[in-house]
Amino acid sequence: MVDLGNGFGFDTHAVYNQPSAPTDYNLFESDSTIVNYLHGRGSGLDDLVGLGELLGKTQTIEAGRLANEHPPILRTHDRNGNRIDEVEFHPAWHSLMTLTIGEGVASYPDMADTRKDAHLKRAVGLYLVSQVEAGHGCPVSMTYAAVPTLRHSPELAEIWEPGFRSRNYDFGLKIPSSKAGLTCGMAMTEKQGGSDVRANTTTATLTASGTYRLLGHKWFCSAPMSDAFMTLAQSRNGLSCFLVPRVLEDGTLNGIRLQRLKDKVGNRSNASSEIELAGAVGHLVGEEGRGIKTILEMVGCCRLDSLIGAAAQMRQALVQALWFARRRSAFSSLLIEHDLMQNVLLDLILESEASSLMALRMAHATDQSGIDEGESDLRRIGIAISKFLVCKRAPTFVAEAMECLGGSGYVEESLTARLYREAPLNGIWEGAGNVNALDTLRAMHRQPSTVDALLSELSKSRGFINSYDGRLDELEARLVGLEVSEWNARQLVGRLGLLLQSHLMIENSMPELAAVFVESRLGESWGAPTIGCLPKIPESLRKGAIEAASLGL
Repeated sequence: MVDLGNGFGFDTHAVYNQPSAPTDYNLFESDSTIVNYLHGRGSGLDDLVGLGELLGKTQTIEAGRLANEHPPILRTHDRNGNRIDEVEFHPAWHSLMTLTIGEGVASYPDMADTRKDAHLKRAVGLYLVSQVEAGHGCPVSMTYAAVPTLRHSPELAEIWEPGFRSRNYDFGLKIPSSKAGLTCGMAMTEKQGGSDVRANTTTATLTASGTYRLLGHKWFCSAPMSDAFMTLAQSRNGLSCFLVPRVLEDGTLNGIRLQRLKDKVGNRSNASSEIELAGAVGHLVGEEGRGIKTILEMVGCCRLDSLIGAAAQMRQALVQALWFARRRSAFSSLLIEHDLMQNVLLDLILESEASSLMALRMAHATDQSGIDEGESDLRRIGIAISKFLVCKRAPTFVAEAMECLGGSGYVEESLTARLYREAPLNGIWEGAGNVNALDTLRAMHRQPSTVDALLSELSKSRGFINSYDGRLDELEARLVGLEVSEWNARQLVGRLGLLLQSHLMIENSMPELAAVFVESRLGESWGAPTIGCLPKIPESLRKGAIEAASLGL
């Protein structure tokens, strides 16, 4: 046996040149993109520094692994045959929910909240926790997003909003008013319609008490263990939005039957289910027949969180690649010292930075949308554009980062495997690529002011890089005349996304790195080529950029 000096060894070889996984680092302080962005806005950082340190601890990272290794289990009946419709989770899931809700990541800012950048800082919190474990971000996101929709019915909001905004995690089937905190899920799609929710057949019948009885099914119910759901059903005046509790105030279970949990490609820690609504009691939210308009406020917030989640996955995949390349030797040098690996890593760094800046900018627009019409218009069109592009890029990005680890990244012991399975999800949830492309077109035609807001934002970076100015002129000519067809929607939205990313890089990144990003995405042809095809860059610049992205790793 080879003596390793620590009691471990094999009969045939010693184990060396095998980097350990990233651990005991600060997820916030090591991310110069978000630190610099918040510094530039004068936002306080103390709470995020503490959260970043907590999330980087070995036990927190291990909780993320355990929550996925032990997925939820559906218990439809007890031993006596009584219907219970409960979902069991591993303790690691509950520890992550306690942490994240306790940090306020599920809490929609109060109407009277005077904190600077409340939505932005909450978005950074979600960005950080999603890097450790993405699945629990689903109920967290929907609880946050439910509040603006709920406010369409002030009487309901008065009852439910304090629980949704609470920083207490209180799991279990209990009377809502008795709980220290509440979570909210969403159940929109049905078998026959999917994203086409106007095809929904679930019915809602008004009762003498003023509540409704819902009868039908939902093909995807996200987070079925939640205390209530926002859902859509056909009432006498058309498709309407309803809040449906799991437990009624008299302590009885509502008529929500969990049929089965979805066996998903990724997102294994989280429960997604098929449900039947068997006369379930529902409370009307907003006006009858205005259900889509009402619930779209929730969908809009969830789309922002899908964008944030995709950017978070890209950042964590980059962390894994940088950590490994700084410690793994090949061909007589560390991986990170090879020119070709530096090309790949620098391209990943630029793509991650641009994607994170998109998420941060849209969160900032959310903060400003209540007081600035231009920011509201930018948010309306910008989230659809940003979600389309970043969620499309995430799977390719994670695959490239995985390659940096080689075979070590393609095994389930590596976090990159979980990231790879998770990567396509944000592009599907809350509207797949086609839905967001069409939503962008819809905003352009129905709210032309959104085009003005977007062009105003993009024009801030004129005069710095010629290729940027030329591409902006090209698209501005198309947008002014609204020369847009459904056939070319993806092309247009993708190019608008690249322009928005380029603008944000010019505005926030090192000028030399912004120029590299812009030329590689907008130069000779539109779009990003295969990662790792950047032009020759001075060694000092690329090493400095890699070092900055590796701070604390």
